[in-house]
Amino acid sequence: MSDNEVDSIIRVAARGDGVTADGRHFPLTAPGDRIGADGTVYFGVHHAVPPCAHFPACGGCQLQHLDDESYAEFVTARVTGALTGQGVVPAAVLPPHISPPMTRRRAALRAARAGKRITIGFAEEGSHRLIDLQMCAILDPRLFALVQPLRALLALILPDKRAAHVKMSLIDQGVDLLLEGVRVEGLAADEALGDFARAHGLARLTIDEGEGAQTRWEPEPATISFGGVPVGFPSFAFLQATPDGEAALVGAVRQALPPGGAVADLFCGLGTFALALGDNRPVYAAEGARDVVLSLKMAAARAQRRLAADHRDLFRRPLVPEELNRFATIVLDPPRAGAREQVMQLAQSSVPLIAYVSCNPASFARDAAHLTAAGYQLDSVKPVGQFRWSTHVELVGIFRR
Repeated sequence: MSDNEVDSIIRVAARGDGVTADGRHFPLTAPGDRIGADGTVYFGVHHAVPPCAHFPACGGCQLQHLDDESYAEFVTARVTGALTGQGVVPAAVLPPHISPPMTRRRAALRAARAGKRITIGFAEEGSHRLIDLQMCAILDPRLFALVQPLRALLALILPDKRAAHVKMSLIDQGVDLLLEGVRVEGLAADEALGDFARAHGLARLTIDEGEGAQTRWEPEPATISFGGVPVGFPSFAFLQATPDGEAALVGAVRQALPPGGAVADLFCGLGTFALALGDNRPVYAAEGARDVVLSLKMAAARAQRRLAADHRDLFRRPLVPEELNRFATIVLDPPRAGAREQVMQLAQSSVPLIAYVSCNPASFARDAAHLTAAGYQLDSVKPVGQFRWSTHVELVGIFRR
């Protein structure tokens, strides 16, 4: 190979392609792979055998060809690279947390019917064509176990040449299943829903035929617990992708907290951080989704927590410095777009500690640049790869003033 060898892959870019020293991109390559003059790829020591037969066609994973070492380096580089692009240097980059295979507890699959054939799976990478899942290396086995039985159920309630959404979450009582885009007509189809829910021990079965979600099965109230507090779970509400990933994010925030003082959890969701961190201190929790705030408020009241839950759109009405300065710590967990409006107010505050949980290194880095320009120090970043083998990376950044 010596005469043909012209370059090697030195890193993996944000979208998953291997990159050579001269900037050329090669899909499905790993660091150490060598590229021949004719474009032939010669695998190196970091090129792994993908564990799933559907890779690379299935859009659920992009990086199964990387070994564990290279994937962990990719997760970290996604965070540090974004920060470098904004001129932000963290004082410390902590070791990444990587979720194990088959631990994903939340998934949105698509289903389609063509004649008698029911296809259920993720869309093919870069396409709308569905990959009919026969195995999955990322889903919790309790979720994947429903895929084959769902084919039989959907044969009764999914019209021909139509598509549906299959949304599954693992909660306290088991699997919460939401089927969107189906049509339940006739006694046989109606009875099949109950039979399916009973046979598979579902926590809840919800159907949306296009006119809003209707619960068809819920033996006991569906909940998800944070910090030992069960919270009413709206159908397919947001959850961190894996339990261990959630624990890593919460742990990174907890480790940074001062011994006492009130905490504000902004973009709080169902209380992932507010309840986990608020067992011995007062917490203010703000969120723009009304049903989620109501669930959190009722759960906190039942558990007698010192928690004030506020229905508040933090994009249109962020907390201002006079409100922020009452807290010892601000926890932020915004959506992918980041929290620019709230960060601009934080930059003018005197809050001593900000724990910023992000699902997008790029928007986090932009917000971090505003905070550091205002005098905050990025004390540490903790990369978290709970969407294993995907290019989606999360993190916790700790800012101190």
